[in-house]
Amino acid sequence: MGLFDALFRSSEVLGIAEETLEFAIESSEAAHPDEYMGFLRGTEARELGLERSGLVITDVLVVPGTEANSVSATVRTSQIPNDVKALGSVHSHPNGVLRPSGADLETFGRGSVHVIIGAPYRRTDWKAFDSQGQPTTLNVIDVELPESDDFFDFTQADIDEDLK
Repeated sequence: MGLFDALFRSSEVLGIAEETLEFAIESSEAAHPDEYMGFLRGTEARELGLERSGLVITDVLVVPGTEANSVSATVRTSQIPNDVKALGSVHSHPNGVLRPSGADLETFGRGSVHVIIGAPYRRTDWKAFDSQGQPTTLNVIDVELPESDDFFDFTQADIDEDLK
């Protein structure tokens, strides 16, 4: 997607891909007892085979250098890419509280949807919020995710060939 296309795409978030939500929940559980933090990115619904305009959350971007403990996650703002696909954030609350803290609200300015996942990290232990911290509906959509970039698309045979 070029910059021109990105500027004129639909900004309506239709929902989050089932697989993306599962990834965020599993990552939150793996980070426990520390918080987990990432940024949400989207793909045009039509690129996913849906016959609607809008965006589906398909990716979680974890920023290098993010520091986390049991009560907070801090991102180095200089490491956050200026990404036209950015839609919001996702983070966990190891204490299980599914509402934004004051610190959360300060970070909700980037993007339109923010997901909080709480312990014990079951499929029902999450909520979505708008940029003002108000609860919002975020549909879970069963779509096949697009193929990832070819950056990590290699086999052991490829490695062996490169080492020759």
